Amino acid sequence: MRITFLGTGTSHGVPVIGCACGVCRSTDPRNKRSRASVLVETHGQTLLIDVAPEFRLQAVAHNVHHADAMLLTHAHADHIGGLDDVRIFSERSGRHFPIYGPSAALARVRERFDYAFRKTQIGGGKPRLDLHAVVRPFHIKTLRVEPLPVWHGRLKVFGYRLGSFAYITDVSKIPEATYPKLKNLDVLVLDALRHQPHETHFHVARALEEARRIGAQKTYFTHLCHLLEHRKTQAELPKNVFLAYDGLRLMLPEPA
Repeated sequence: MRITFLGTGTSHGVPVIGCACGVCRSTDPRNKRSRASVLVETHGQTLLIDVAPEFRLQAVAHNVHHADAMLLTHAHADHIGGLDDVRIFSERSGRHFPIYGPSAALARVRERFDYAFRKTQIGGGKPRLDLHAVVRPFHIKTLRVEPLPVWHGRLKVFGYRLGSFAYITDVSKIPEATYPKLKNLDVLVLDALRHQPHETHFHVARALEEARRIGAQKTYFTHLCHLLEHRKTQAELPKNVFLAYDGLRLMLPEPA
């Protein structure tokens, strides 16, 4: 199973518009963060988790030629902003593009991208989407996908587990019922917005506490803002905890 971090930034992205801080002016490519999304290649399939506003640029930069389906964590703009660009996959395949996620998030997709679900004039094309509301583990062909309910402030959202890999972004609280679903992980990806506490995201200290409790072999932090400089922050982290960065690729065992 190959994991590619297409983006690792918060909703503003890094550099932030009009900001002249050291991170936004940094020449270290690891400090340049598009909005958060990952690509998962496993079981002969290519899956997206969320589609950022920069998705077209991410796909071109990382040689993403196709995707078979998408897992949606929630429907905030930085996680669905690139949804129109998945139309290329349905155009090439001749099939509707499947999206799996919480029912409330899918309702927001249907509302925001209403043109995709009604008859319109023929133009440059539009995404053909097939929405699937999920609440419990399901399969995409032979791949088992386990939704991980978590809280993003007062909003209930999903992370996802695929084999020994779990991805949880935009989280401020993990319910007790979700912890048993996070046992025996090789890799955990976790929200860690900044050092200062935040109402709807884990900050670094809280993310470290959660990483210790969950006990994955390795933990990668994502959804990072411009207050975290990569080299300095990485030097302060435990040896099995890492800052993710755009373009990072991980290889994991293929899920059973």
